[in-house]
Amino acid sequence: MWLSDFRVVTPDCVLERGSVRVEGGRIVEIAEIPMPGAALAGDGLLLLPGFVDMHGDMVEREVEPRPNVRMPMELGLRDLDRRLAASGVTTAYAAVSFHPGSAYGHIRHFDQTSAIIRALKSMNDVLKVDHKVHARFEITFPDALRVVEGLIAEGAVDLVSLTDHTPGQGQYRDIEAHVARVAREKGLSQTDAESEVARRIAQKHSAAGDMAATLRAISATCRAHGVALASHDDDTAQKVALMQALGAGISEFPVTVEAATEARTRGLATAMGAPNALRGQSYSGNLSARAAHELGLLDILASDYHPSALLPAVLELAKADPQGLAGSTRLATLNPAQALGLRDRGAIAPGLLADLVIADDSGIGHVRATLRAGAKIFSDGSIFLARAA
Repeated sequence: MWLSDFRVVTPDCVLERGSVRVEGGRIVEIAEIPMPGAALAGDGLLLLPGFVDMHGDMVEREVEPRPNVRMPMELGLRDLDRRLAASGVTTAYAAVSFHPGSAYGHIRHFDQTSAIIRALKSMNDVLKVDHKVHARFEITFPDALRVVEGLIAEGAVDLVSLTDHTPGQGQYRDIEAHVARVAREKGLSQTDAESEVARRIAQKHSAAGDMAATLRAISATCRAHGVALASHDDDTAQKVALMQALGAGISEFPVTVEAATEARTRGLATAMGAPNALRGQSYSGNLSARAAHELGLLDILASDYHPSALLPAVLELAKADPQGLAGSTRLATLNPAQALGLRDRGAIAPGLLADLVIADDSGIGHVRATLRAGAKIFSDGSIFLARAA
């Protein structure tokens, strides 16, 4: 079938009145002119590749929308699937954690996280989006090593990020701000919050030897099973160098220009959040994704915690991108696909999967329809259902 008369966003340019022919779930031909008798006429709407989202934190909140309010797993995963498809996401890496001592409590307990992963994998044939698993491995919590290694051996994990949320570095470099946050979130006094933060810092220092061994073990497991490895919240050049030595190919959410620059020098792809890029600032006061983009230090946009921000962020960054919309679109499509080893998607090009997004770029942007392998997985009813042959 032909999709005709769209502004087709290719990796290098935008075809103002282009057409794309899809057969057998793949793109087989691209034309720079409208084609007669098309299955769908775009009338100048955008046609983009489906978004490849390497980091989305939403799954835990879909399964447990309020603390200790557990919903049926199938319901939560179906709701997440619909939300992603409506945002133009065709490949999604669900970011799940293994840290029962975190502020999220039992939702990140080993058993609960493992259950979410296995349920997601078992439902992939009935869900609309291609769901993959991003395991967030807290390096200060070595008890999770055995569990994560087992899941990797099962083939249930597609990406591992090495996270460290110890106060005083990374995302929480500002100790005073972090103490205030702990007091607010846990309902503690200032004194008790300071004691809690001091305890966590001391705990990390006392476990330094175990942490080094844990890092070596998890990186070796990822390497042996061909699982992509990313660092998280890099704040110094030294940390980037360490993460690269362990095999990381992605620097996820660098919090300083120094770290992002070092990642670029060392050939790591830098990933930041679409909400950060759209708002122009990090909610925690760290590096702005928009500033990183203007400095040429941004490679990947991820939904982080808000998938509907992806399209508006792409449109916003297009205003300053040297290659306009073609350049900013790569941040959420081709670049993450390449960084994660997905060679069959991420661009509108012959031979690749027909994972496509039909969008209106008026205002902040609006996803009209989403196709995965040429099949509709979302439509707002405005054009696709009314005009498809």
